[in-house]
Amino acid sequence: MMENSTQLANRFREVLLNGKWIANTNFKDQLTTVTWEEATRKIGSLNSIAALAYHINYYIGGIVQVFEGGSLDIRDKYSFDLPPIHSKADWETLLQTMWDNAEKFAGYVEIMPDEKLEAVFVDEKYGNYRRNIEGVIEHSYYHLGQISLLKKLIRQAENA
Repeated sequence: MMENSTQLANRFREVLLNGKWIANTNFKDQLTTVTWEEATRKIGSLNSIAALAYHINYYIGGIVQVFEGGSLDIRDKYSFDLPPIHSKADWETLLQTMWDNAEKFAGYVEIMPDEKLEAVFVDEKYGNYRRNIEGVIEHSYYHLGQISLLKKLIRQAENA
């Protein structure tokens, strides 16, 4: 049986805001303990923690815009265009935007009629609402794993 809107919203909240079930962590747990210096530190050619956070938030925010009746304006080529982070305030602004967008996203999914989950999302080439919501959840878990590893590598290097 496919998940209903409430179940999808809960799965989304688990990976972004408050879950422990699948990954034993979530974005909020991982990112709220990262300093802005750690967030912007590069390890080789890997994306920074801040770039990955921005990337996930970019997609969440873009889909929220559609949920609010707007157009789908996000493009993959811009999804890593992180504005410069030069301070704790810059980092905290990015995080707060991410938490706010995540709450909006989950809220819209939660009240979405189950029939809408099967409706076309913007254009047939993007599939239905369910596919896009599940895609954001899966994409978020993928990058959550990267963030967890980067955080460990950065802290290991700091303590070496």
